[in-house]
Amino acid sequence: MDIKDIQSVYFIGIGGIGMSAIARYFLTQGKLVAGYDRTATSLTSRLVEEGAVILYEDNPALIPEEFRRKETTLVVYTPAIPSDHRQLCWFLTRGFCVEKRAQVLGIITRSSKALCVAGTHGKTTTSTMLAHLLHQSDVDCNAFLGGISKNYGTNYILSPASEYVVIEADEFDRSFHHLSPYISVITSADSDHLDIYGTREAYLESFRHYTSLIRPGGVLIMHEGLEVVPDLAEGVALYTYSRDEGDFHAANVRIGKGEIIFDYVSPLGCIDDVHLGVPVSINIDNGIAAMAIAQLVGMSMEEIRLAMASFSGVERRFDFKYKSNTRAFICDYAHHPSEIRQSALSIRQLYVGSRITAIFQPHLYSRTGDFYREFAESLSLFDDLILTDIYPAREQPIPGVTSQLIADHLRQGMSCRLCCKEELSDIVRKRTDIEVLVMLGAGDVENYAEEIVGIMEEKDEKVKE
Repeated sequence: MDIKDIQSVYFIGIGGIGMSAIARYFLTQGKLVAGYDRTATSLTSRLVEEGAVILYEDNPALIPEEFRRKETTLVVYTPAIPSDHRQLCWFLTRGFCVEKRAQVLGIITRSSKALCVAGTHGKTTTSTMLAHLLHQSDVDCNAFLGGISKNYGTNYILSPASEYVVIEADEFDRSFHHLSPYISVITSADSDHLDIYGTREAYLESFRHYTSLIRPGGVLIMHEGLEVVPDLAEGVALYTYSRDEGDFHAANVRIGKGEIIFDYVSPLGCIDDVHLGVPVSINIDNGIAAMAIAQLVGMSMEEIRLAMASFSGVERRFDFKYKSNTRAFICDYAHHPSEIRQSALSIRQLYVGSRITAIFQPHLYSRTGDFYREFAESLSLFDDLILTDIYPAREQPIPGVTSQLIADHLRQGMSCRLCCKEELSDIVRKRTDIEVLVMLGAGDVENYAEEIVGIMEEKDEKVKE
């Protein structure tokens, strides 16, 4: 369908981070928007406030009349929705135009200059950081983000005037193959989603194909050391970056007193004394990638310096929920072994000598089965672990795959408590040795974060007494 012919858009899985951003786009375009999701969340509540109609029961009879005309209705669904979903089947069997989220995103952005951030991890923070940089300058941008920007309280930024759109290019289900990037970063290529790809070779091939989609005259910026072999169209420039080397890199890194400051080295002009708004070591790499794109599209060095210092981060990405003189509580979306390792190392750097307790909710049976040894190795970097049941998301249980697999391969002697998520608050309340607590995972475990913040406050009040 051509966007100008669309009168109404129905989203199946409307409450997802990426889906809700596209729903907001269509709302701003004056389209009727409705959709289904399994449970109500703060995201769905905000969509309703903005004019969307949301159903929480998978019953085709409840679909509003305005969304039952196939000539003017576009249906968007996320791959996480099962194929036997009743509403999805209703639309499919009646000949509606039914597209995946990534296909619709590709349609929306094809007429713009798409600045895309791909990679196994780091893409949400990097794309959100880039969107913040551009939005704080005369360049500006539209942005569809994979997380909630703490600067703006949303995952979607609209600019009627800017020709640029920032996109988080998701490799799950080969979604990023629908995009047509103008400039792209690839942050990392650690194996993931092997339930989709089967082998590491197929995973890397998917990234190779993605690089071939960059428009002639565009740019690819790759992290140093990746195994991806790019396949670039004629006229596409290739740069490298990392913390310590590459065309774009950092120098004179200073870490201390809650700050990270570094000098940014670039073939387009260097910037001294860049202050990271979110002072976590991995954000040096993320920041370099974001600054590189910002320079390429015309931001001034002084604009970049100021915007980097004012970046507040992304909800659930190394997100401090509570901090006092005696304890801290951090939520981190980390759900891949490499991400967990980086989170652990960053916390160790910030809290030298403190006891660090992790809560981890494994995400997907398939990912747990593929990487339980790697999960155990990364989680062993913490002092002790509270390990919940696996969050299934789109999957059915796999025989023999439980959280116990991870527990069985932790370092010898490590303290580990297995529990269901409903027990978390009581476990934290009864613990007397918690100094730094980090909650890890991409599932619904963060629903307990607010209650745990209250428990941490209670613990500190008792210390004062």
